Parts: sequence; C-alpha cells; structure tokens
Amino acid sequence: MPDLNLAAIGNGSIASLISQDGTHQWCCWPRLDGDPIFHGLLSTAPAGGRFAVTLDHQVSATQRYQPNTAIVETILQDEAGNALRVIDFCPRFRHYGRIFRPPMLIRRIEPLTGMPRVKIALHPGFAYGALHPQAVMGSNHLRYPGPDFTLRVTTDLPLAHIVHERSFTLSRPGTLVLSADEPLEQAPDTLFTRFYGDTLAYWQNWVTDLNIPFDWQEAVIRSAITLKLCSYDDTGGIVAALTTSVPEAPGSGRTWDYRFCWLRDSFFTIGALNRLSATRTMVSYLGFVLDIVNGQESTELPPLFPVAPGMELEEHIAPDLPGYNGDGPVRVGNAAATQRQNDAYGAIILSLAQLFVDQRLSVRGDAALYERLCPLGETAARVALEPDAGIWEFRGRARVHSFSAAMCWAALSRLALIASAIGREAEAATWSVRAAKLRMEIMARIVTPQGWLSGVLDQQVCDASVLILPEIGFIAADSPEFLATLDMVHARLMRGGFVMRYEDADDFGMPETAFLLCSFWYVNALALAGRREEALTLFERILAARNHVGLLSEDLDLPVPGEPHRLWGNFPQTYSQVGLILCAMRLSRTWEDGLWRAS
Repeated sequence: MPDLNLAAIGNGSIASLISQDGTHQWCCWPRLDGDPIFHGLLSTAPAGGRFAVTLDHQVSATQRYQPNTAIVETILQDEAGNALRVIDFCPRFRHYGRIFRPPMLIRRIEPLTGMPRVKIALHPGFAYGALHPQAVMGSNHLRYPGPDFTLRVTTDLPLAHIVHERSFTLSRPGTLVLSADEPLEQAPDTLFTRFYGDTLAYWQNWVTDLNIPFDWQEAVIRSAITLKLCSYDDTGGIVAALTTSVPEAPGSGRTWDYRFCWLRDSFFTIGALNRLSATRTMVSYLGFVLDIVNGQESTELPPLFPVAPGMELEEHIAPDLPGYNGDGPVRVGNAAATQRQNDAYGAIILSLAQLFVDQRLSVRGDAALYERLCPLGETAARVALEPDAGIWEFRGRARVHSFSAAMCWAALSRLALIASAIGREAEAATWSVRAAKLRMEIMARIVTPQGWLSGVLDQQVCDASVLILPEIGFIAADSPEFLATLDMVHARLMRGGFVMRYEDADDFGMPETAFLLCSFWYVNALALAGRREEALTLFERILAARNHVGLLSEDLDLPVPGEPHRLWGNFPQTYSQVGLILCAMRLSRTWEDGLWRAS
C-alpha cells in the first residue's frame, strides 16, 4: 500500500519520489509538471508505472540521503544476509559555465555482502496511466515508446533479465540510466562515476553557501534542498508540490493538482530563501514573478500559474489512474486558477519589493517596474473589501476574508516603501495614507466583540490564516487583539496538538486533518509574542511528524492512541518545508550563543 514515506531526488528539470524499499513511485517527464512516467503512487496495479529493485527473500530495506545532497541511498538485505546498495540521483552540476540538468535518472546497484539475487521491474507508463508499452530491446538499452516522447534505459546489466523480470546474481556493480531516446556518449559505469562525483560536489557546495541556524541544521538543510528540487530552473517557478491528487484526508475528495506555482507562495518562499541566503534560487523565482507582471495585460491576476508554458490550467480527471490507495479522483489542472483570490496582488508586490531594497541582487527594481506595479496596487485597493475564495480556495462560497484584505493592505504599504526607495516621496506618502485608511477599516470589521481577530470581516470565524498578519506587518504580535487570537486558536483550532485551518464545514464537509503550515504559523506567532517555550514544544512535535528522511506533506492526520501519525496531501509540500525553515530561524539560538557561549 503506497504511503508518503518517500524520498525526493531531482535536478531542477525533473524529480522522482522513491519509496523506502527503493521503488520509484512518482516521476513526471520531461519536466516537473509533465506526464507521470512512474505513477505507482496513484495506481493500484501491482507493477504499472514503477521502477523497482528487490531481492529474493528480502527481509529489510533502509533508506537515507547522503548528507547535504539530493542523492538517495537504499540498502536491501535478504534472509541469508546478502545485501546490496541502490544509489539514485538526477545529475546536476556546473558544466561549460552553466548548470547541466538533463531529464535523466541514474540508478546504481552495488553488492555489499555476499551474492545477492536481484530482480529489476521497470514499467514506465504514458498518458496518465493509459499506456504501458512493452520494452523494445536494443544492443545495450531498452526503449519505451510513448505518444509524445520515447524513453531509453541504457545499462550494463543483463537486458533479458530486466525485460522478463527474472532474478539474477549481482556479482558486480551495475548502472541503469533512464533518459531521452539518444545514445549515451559513455559507458554506463563511466558515466555514473563522473556524474555521481560532480553531482555530489554540487549539492555539498550549494549547502555550504546557505545561511542556516545553529539549531535544527539537518532539518533546515533538508527543507532547503527540497525547495530547490521543487524549483523549475528553466523559468524559476516553484511548484507547490511534486504530486497531484494525494488526498488531504482519506475519502475526502480533496484531491488537487499542486504542480503549479501559486502567487501567495512567493511571499512565503521568498522569505525562506532570503533567510537562507539562497540568493540564486531567490533571484530565479523573482524573475518568474517579474515575468508574470511584465507579461500580464490585465490588472486582474489569477492566483496560480504553470511553471512554464505548455501545462494547461483547466481541470479534468485522469480516468486511468484510480488514485492514492484507490482514493480518487486524480485531477490534472486546477480550477482554482479561475477563482478570485484577492491576496494575489499583495503577494506579487511583497515579493518584488525585494528588488528595490536588496543590494545583493544584480537585477534591481526601477521606476519602470514601479509603474507596472502601481495598477496592481490600485486593483488591490479596489478589491480589498470584496468577497473572494480566500487562501483556502473555497469552491462553493465567497466571503470577505481577513487574510486577503490584509494582503491588499500590504500591497499599498509596500508600494509606499518602493516609491520611497526610488525617490518618489510624495507618492510614497499617498500610498501610506491609503494603506493606513484601509487598515483602519479592516481592523474595525475583523476584531470581534470578544477582542480576537476573525478570519472573515463582519463575522466571527476562527481561522488560522490570521496568524500570519504580524509577519506582514499588519498588526503587532504583542497587541491585545493578537494575543486574544492566539488563545482563541488554541481553544478552537488545536486538535491533538496540531492546528486545523478553520473549524467550520466547507464544500467537502468538516476538515479531518491538521494543516501543517497552520501549525508552523502558530509556532511563529507564539515566538513573536514572546511565548518561546510553547513555540518550542509545538515545533518539536511537528518535527517528529516528518517522514523517515525529513520531508513533510501538506496535512497530518489527528493522532490515534498507540498509532503513529500519517502524512496526507500532496508531497513534498513547499509550504510545509518553508514553514519549517522560518520557524527554525525564528527559534534557534544564535551561533554565538550556541557555540562560543556554550557552557
């Protein structure tokens, strides 16, 4: 039965999710939002859409990342003590002055002890599970023809045993290279040696340049690498997750395609990348957002975009994939693209404000960009107090959501900052006055008679999204209204030690799982309010819910006595990894306190 104990590999072009037993369960081709050639995660067929290595009489499998890399190592052992190691990675390194990142999976199988008997099952599919072609055998390769592209697996292992899935004795290391239908220029063993060494060095050097906190270093590094794996290098866009249609809760029908870039993610992701000093990734993402602004003909913005041209946003069902553990439907595209989500304007301007104030960046904001942003600010002022689908993308109702209104305020506030940065002080003053007036009206309508902040204007709705308001500067974290909100969230949204999004039923009924980002927001808010010990307790609780290699999905089931937590929702979720980074940076001791002043 598939679960989310998966490790992610990738290189900025493709990514693959590998289960604890070393099976590729999900991989889109030839880019992050492409056709899933491995789709076992959403299929109940025993072999379809998977790439597996197993031992005869296998009794154990252990898995880890090689430290500070996106290279996964899986150890398999049989009942007689024979063991082998499987190394999986996607090549990524600097070559000829640029980053080499082809659509390519490299799998190395090495005997460790004894003479293990191994079986390789390779079953790529096409058209979202509709086609599973038979392998066409070549001299040293197998070809899998599809409607849009053909895959080639080049190997120095016996082809006949792979085609017929027969066990064979592994007496020496072997390599399988899955790539485009082109001959390799080198023998698989030679190519592995070179690409492995260069990829290992790339990731270790990339991590060396990060600004990480003293505490929780390993968790932050893993989250940073995961954000990098969710970034599509060609455009700079970052997908919300690598998967589609992993349900938020069993039988809920909440199965969405997250292989798109949401504008609101830009605010959270930019914050994390900036704190990590992952400047190049941040600049690429800012370039993606900048391209949206410069290419947008209307001031009305959709909330999400494809990471690159070619992926349709229109939502439809993939009929040949039954879903995660048979729990569908499997959706391709996302209907949220047609929603009104008024926070998008604030997300764009909050992100691009970095270009006007960050002197590290080679691309800087100027008067021309400011002029492009001003119409978005005007739109934000116009729609701030109008109903929308909100951050939670309700499909059956629209209300005036506090988070959306506050993000519209942030658009006006940051335009004041931008105008001042380019020397337009009179315009900065005008934007500031308009922002202050809007904030006053929002506050008058979101503070409940009991003194806490409602998630909806003119109503009493307990909603975790208001926890982010201090982070954007809308309200002080130690204000009476926000402190009352923290207490209200704890009383009404805390379930089993984690935070729910909201307490009311939505289009699909009552929420059944905790939304991990909301728990991170609560940690951050507690820390900002000076309640550090409470924040630390919850943060450690969330860290304990990570999977075996330190990754998080979107949701977490509520605890059942005697049973471990189970992750739900699309995976790995950038929101969750961003939340981990921001909270670790907030709560960690300084390097001086942790190292130089240690007792």
